[in-house]
Amino acid sequence: MLAQVERWAGVNSGSRNLPGLASIAALLADAFSVLPGKIDLIEPAPVQAVAPDGSLGDVAHGRHLQLSVRPDAPVRLLLTGHMDTVFPADHNFQHLSWLDAQTLNGPGVSDMKGGLAVMLAALRALETAPEAGAIGYDLLINSDEEVGSPSSAPLLKRLATGKLAAFTYEPALPDGTLAGARAGSGNFAIVVKGKSAHAGRNPEEGRNALLAAADLALRLKAGSGAGLSCNPARIEGGGPNNVVPDHAVLHANFRPKTADDEEVARQLIDRMIAEVARDHDVTIHLHGSFGRPPKAMDERALPLFALVRECGADLGIPVRWRDTGGVCDGNNIAACGVPVVDTMGVRGGAIHSDAEYLIVDSLPERAQLSALALLRIAQGRISRKG
Repeated sequence: MLAQVERWAGVNSGSRNLPGLASIAALLADAFSVLPGKIDLIEPAPVQAVAPDGSLGDVAHGRHLQLSVRPDAPVRLLLTGHMDTVFPADHNFQHLSWLDAQTLNGPGVSDMKGGLAVMLAALRALETAPEAGAIGYDLLINSDEEVGSPSSAPLLKRLATGKLAAFTYEPALPDGTLAGARAGSGNFAIVVKGKSAHAGRNPEEGRNALLAAADLALRLKAGSGAGLSCNPARIEGGGPNNVVPDHAVLHANFRPKTADDEEVARQLIDRMIAEVARDHDVTIHLHGSFGRPPKAMDERALPLFALVRECGADLGIPVRWRDTGGVCDGNNIAACGVPVVDTMGVRGGAIHSDAEYLIVDSLPERAQLSALALLRIAQGRISRKG
């Protein structure tokens, strides 16, 4: 497992690095071919994004790896992971290093090439058990999770339909704590169109799009609260100092804790856009969506978490969980009505930074935990009624 992680993490597979994603997809297809079933590399769904000039353009994504095993089984599961990382091809974090005998530092070692090794080892173990024939599963490793899964969301929704349960192999915390409830997430690009003018001769005839975008960012931030956070991330636009800027794009992220908070966010966005457009005499266009619905710890999720905790207890592995503001494909799976534990991967930390690390002992530990949980599902230890 460690050798797999080292090899996979040696390939830069940033979400926009298409050659790197093609390379890691080929390596993963070869590794997962030991499982029964047919592996397919699925073309990404079309995705558009707002360019700095405010125009809409197509954004290319890598292909997604899909494997279906025993599709006619009466009980079917979904297992998901992602091959992309947050580190682009030109990022300076490209190499592995050992922090100590049990701690490996490197891009994606926890998030989530270590998780992919755990997933594969658990499934290989499951396939040796006589009970394995009682369940089937779809496996999806997408190429765009770190950018919100825009090109894989339709595939993820289709594969989740009708599943009894799901496991996603995001990393657990260093002490093994799992993610419970998750906030939702929405990413938006807000295009502001003003009117240019000379900054000295006739500035009053201009309509400053950059100023309007900044005002909108402040109002959106001020409107967030306990159940809704807003992060205005950047503003693009402007030009020479002697020209009133007629164009700006505000990029912002919202994290609603509940479905009601998401509706509050939608109303806030609409209201603030209308007010800023009126007060600054500009035109504003909204692009984006809430791509990750909030994930609750409800009566559907609790039996699956209880099963994982029971398996951990039998293995001597303490299993706890807590709520988090982070999001992942588990949000989308839960929105389909499927219970999901979405931190079945390795123990590690400092993800999304050049300090990211994997605790090596957690590779076999988490593979055992996952394999036992899968086996007990195959034995009928969990049902649709919990």
